[in-house]
Amino acid sequence: MIFSKMTVALLSATVLIVLSLFNPFVQSVGESTDSDLNPLVDLRVTFDLLKLRSLEKYDNHLNFREYIDRYSYPDFYLKVWINDELFQSPVWKNTRYIYDSDWKVTSNVPDDEEWVNVTIQLWDSNIGRDQKCDISGYEEGGKDSYDVNLFYNVKSGHWMGDDYAEEYALNADPSGYGRLNGCDDGSIYQHDYDAELWFNIYQSDYDGDGIPYWTETEVFGTNPKVDDTGRDDDGDGIPIEWEWKWGHVFGWDYNRREYTHEWIYDPFTWENHSNLDPDGDGLSNYEEFLTSEWFSDPFRQDLFVEQDIMETGPNGEKTEFPEESKELLRTAYNRQNLVYHLDDGCMGGGEQIPFDDSATDEEIKDIYWNYFLHGDEDNWRFGVFHYGLVLYNAERYPGFGFWGGVHPVIDSYQISALGMEKKVNLPWGKRPIVYASAYMHECGHTLGIFHDNTPGCDDQEGKYPWELNWWKWLPYKSVMNYGYMYRIVDYSDGSRGKNDFDDWNRLDLTFFKTSIW
Repeated sequence: MIFSKMTVALLSATVLIVLSLFNPFVQSVGESTDSDLNPLVDLRVTFDLLKLRSLEKYDNHLNFREYIDRYSYPDFYLKVWINDELFQSPVWKNTRYIYDSDWKVTSNVPDDEEWVNVTIQLWDSNIGRDQKCDISGYEEGGKDSYDVNLFYNVKSGHWMGDDYAEEYALNADPSGYGRLNGCDDGSIYQHDYDAELWFNIYQSDYDGDGIPYWTETEVFGTNPKVDDTGRDDDGDGIPIEWEWKWGHVFGWDYNRREYTHEWIYDPFTWENHSNLDPDGDGLSNYEEFLTSEWFSDPFRQDLFVEQDIMETGPNGEKTEFPEESKELLRTAYNRQNLVYHLDDGCMGGGEQIPFDDSATDEEIKDIYWNYFLHGDEDNWRFGVFHYGLVLYNAERYPGFGFWGGVHPVIDSYQISALGMEKKVNLPWGKRPIVYASAYMHECGHTLGIFHDNTPGCDDQEGKYPWELNWWKWLPYKSVMNYGYMYRIVDYSDGSRGKNDFDDWNRLDLTFFKTSIW
């Protein structure tokens, strides 16, 4: 269901009025004791680019390629305005994915004005005519918008506009706070120059804890000259800097006709963050905090997967997972705003498993115990990460979702390189697609999709055109359908009528921690 910005504003305001009657932690943006909003420093606002990815995919089986341009990889560059000052990035030539960007720009802003305008444009450089890329959704009235317009508030250190934080799912920004997604206008399967962009906006801060002077002095009552990072006055396990960042939303006071600051999380009042899950992704606020360094968002759904891979065998038996397969998975999930986080060693996991030429079920359970839980059944990763093994060979099947033998849930799966290479060697086999497709299929089982609730899933008679059910399940264009497995990297959206199934909207993100084996 799509709501207009006016409808969302009315709903937000209604909620705000009700909450403000009971919540003393609501501040008007007009309440200030001094015209200088931070007398300790000269105010400067910084835009920091964190990540940038193309989301376009050319999905023809005979001509596999991701693109923004139709004939080459993109040559991205950014234009960012802070108030009226324009900054332009260098051109990142022939680059689809930019991680750990070091591009940031800073502008000196007035010390007595609480709002700073920030506009973001993403471009693809071309000979003769540059192309603006899509990192936004719809404007008011349904017009497709490529620009992103934000309003940064110096008092609270938060922004709103085309990107914002919101606790209530009905009003939430689907792509999350500090993340832009060109597919938010529904162009997931169209060539619309779609990309995703991760960023942060912050201001100069005397004590370096990121919490602005006005918030420290007028709301929290903390010392703006003391770094409060890690402070947890209420003892709820969540430090003040996390509750500051995610505990604030903007409201609108119709009586005073001005924006207000509403603090939905109070760093001085104990809150049961271990049982709060506003985005319904199976990760509590506490678990969102534990994964916050990897860009989790408590108001937008996240999917964390730990990937461990078997070592090369004594006779050169190779087990690998192509880098391009990882990008295909990120693109498939991220376009749907289920953000995919793969721990291939970048988050403390991603270990190498000793070689075994034919792993049995019991040996796989031992791997789960030793390399995922590390011998601790209370390991914090249980119920946070799915566990996706890449083995050389498994005795039973090339791949399957499995119970790890400790907790009574299906939170893990494996694929076997030997089986994948057999598919790669077929005439239509493309290694990145084969591996990513199988990995996504098995992950789908840990998200609650099985033959019992989806007849087109895992139908042995639906693999090839000469089999009984291949034509029957043709509308079900999903990796869960054997007829498409190894050929595409996507779940179905249920839009193709009879015998199609809407996987994306039926994924159970809590299944991997609640299923009973």
